[in-house]
Amino acid sequence: MSIRKQTNLILLVSIVLLAYACSPTKRILVEFPQKPENELSEEIQSLLLVNRAVDNSYTDLTTDSLQLLFYKKDFQLDTTINDITAADTTLKVLGELLFESGRFDYVIPEDRFLPASKNAFFANTMNWQDVRRLCYQYQTDAVLAVDMFQTHVATDLEDGSVFDPMQGVFISAVGAQMVVVYEALFRIYDPQQEQILAREVFKDTLLWENMAFDVRDLFAEFTPVKQALTEAGIALALDYSEKISTSWESEYRVIFSKGSAELKEIALLTDETDWTPAIEAWEAIAKGAGSKSEKSKALFNLAVAHEIQGDLNGAIEYALDSYNMAFHQVTYQYLELLEKKRKKQKN
Repeated sequence: MSIRKQTNLILLVSIVLLAYACSPTKRILVEFPQKPENELSEEIQSLLLVNRAVDNSYTDLTTDSLQLLFYKKDFQLDTTINDITAADTTLKVLGELLFESGRFDYVIPEDRFLPASKNAFFANTMNWQDVRRLCYQYQTDAVLAVDMFQTHVATDLEDGSVFDPMQGVFISAVGAQMVVVYEALFRIYDPQQEQILAREVFKDTLLWENMAFDVRDLFAEFTPVKQALTEAGIALALDYSEKISTSWESEYRVIFSKGSAELKEIALLTDETDWTPAIEAWEAIAKGAGSKSEKSKALFNLAVAHEIQGDLNGAIEYALDSYNMAFHQVTYQYLELLEKKRKKQKN
């Protein structure tokens, strides 16, 4: 590289770094709550989680025992497996997800596999007297029951070949594939109204596949059937929790962090979970006798704070006040974002 080109490159990098260092804004990562598709009434704050699908057809084979059944069939099997661990994993993970959403408390009783009369596909509706008894016993507002749970596993093992670029030839190999189809029915029973608040059926597929030069190496890395069933239970819990509980979406926002020593100091407060001191400080600047530019930046920061707190209308009002006080390109762009967000919520 010539000296002139090297000098130009160093100058360009310096300009970019200087521009970033002089940026008047601070970039922050925040999480916004997303309403679920089937939001339950606020009267339902706690759920009793039970499973009415597990019966005498369910087993709990160890990882090695279950794997051996497939090896005896040369890993070429297509069958339904009723696994207790997979069914129980769904309940446990679902409870944790519902609690972490901040929307529900939950109880999973020790005797969580309840007997139930069934038709050809799933458990019949619970008796309302039983629902009331369970909710009273465990002090919950409703019962969330898994009224059907089924996992179907299909595996395949076949010879193949892979291209070796070093030798320029195809080399013999062996490949395995495993598909788990999981299916479930969830019902939420409200004892007060004697009403099923939600009824959801899920059916989806998980796939694993790999290839190696010999069978031993292949299955040393391949997901065991037992683990695949457990992962299906986790996937099912994730599917259903998104339907009834709040989810969180991460997005980046900016706040003005420069322009005065005071703005810089206040911006440091946003590193904490509680933004209350920062909000109070921005409000003081916005109401004070400072410059229009400084007030406009404080108003913009207040808009971001209100959006994070879930007050979209308040955020738009503050952003408009900021825009009218003094023009900043970032304010104009932020107002466009907020308007799009408001239209999305209305739809």
